[in-house]
Amino acid sequence: MMAFAGAPQKALGFGSPARPKPSKRPASCDLKFPTFLPKEVENIKDEYARKLAARIGRIPVPDCNLQDGSSGGSIMSSCVKPLVVESRRSPVVLLHGFDSNCLEWRYAYPLLEEAGLETWAVDILGWGFGDLEKLPSCSVESKRNHFHQLWKSSIKKPMTLVGPSLGAAVAIDFAVTYPEAVEKLVLIDASVYAEGAGNMKTLPKAFAYAGVSVLKSVPLRLYANFLCFSNLSFGTAVDWTNIGRLHCLYPWWSDAIVDFMMSGGYDVRGQIGQVTQKTLIIWGEDDQIISKTYAQRLRLEIPMSALHLIPDCGHIPHVERPSAVAKLVSEFVDQDSLQESLQAARQ
Repeated sequence: MMAFAGAPQKALGFGSPARPKPSKRPASCDLKFPTFLPKEVENIKDEYARKLAARIGRIPVPDCNLQDGSSGGSIMSSCVKPLVVESRRSPVVLLHGFDSNCLEWRYAYPLLEEAGLETWAVDILGWGFGDLEKLPSCSVESKRNHFHQLWKSSIKKPMTLVGPSLGAAVAIDFAVTYPEAVEKLVLIDASVYAEGAGNMKTLPKAFAYAGVSVLKSVPLRLYANFLCFSNLSFGTAVDWTNIGRLHCLYPWWSDAIVDFMMSGGYDVRGQIGQVTQKTLIIWGEDDQIISKTYAQRLRLEIPMSALHLIPDCGHIPHVERPSAVAKLVSEFVDQDSLQESLQAARQ
């Protein structure tokens, strides 16, 4: 592991506990889910996912990029709002990966709250559980602008922004464009070296729709779970597949993702060296999706960055090793205040 200049390496080093074991008792039936969630949420068995789903809300975010040419109004955007409001430390804002939703933080989110952090889990425009019945543009620019409006209207303070997989590209793009909004960055198994959407942006729309329809198929999502995680039972894999594709059941999902893909997707290779924030890079040593060699490359290209590799862990550490991720993030948020306290004690 590499540490920031002046920061003790021990501050970010600790073991990597496994993800929570599936409960042997039936998932709680007394939870009340938001009515805007697809009804299939009732079929989810994972109690952590059920508890976090019950907390998902929608907040109005100003929008001026509606595809029908109109402007003004708001998009009811989905997120999990914090129970803790913290004035001393920066809020922690959790993004998610490509075509995912905030429920991928079901294990780590409660641990971050237990650490006393003001924690948000935000759905990226076009994915997750926001109301897109009046479809806005879902391009990279629109996603960035939408998140900025959400930050200005609801979060309002410089944040520690956490981006896993493609969410790391979202985080880098946002941090470089709006540095005043981002105090620190955490990038997890970052998908940041891709050339955008590749050939998708040149396909006829009919082919694009045919291609993205495969993304929500149960067989593909099931295969992805077995690729991302080891020692996963078939029953758990099926349940996690249902969690990961829940947002795909909205009628506007395919329109939103086709719009994103045909706009070109994320290509942040030229922005990586422009990141000025202190950055923690977390990577699963056994990632079968993106090689850990990219972690070393990212560490060298971001000026103020540190790298922590999590052993016996694949592409989604916040699901597979949530305790390790939560502790790393918590200690990273507290790092500067700890050093300031030590310096004050020496004087």
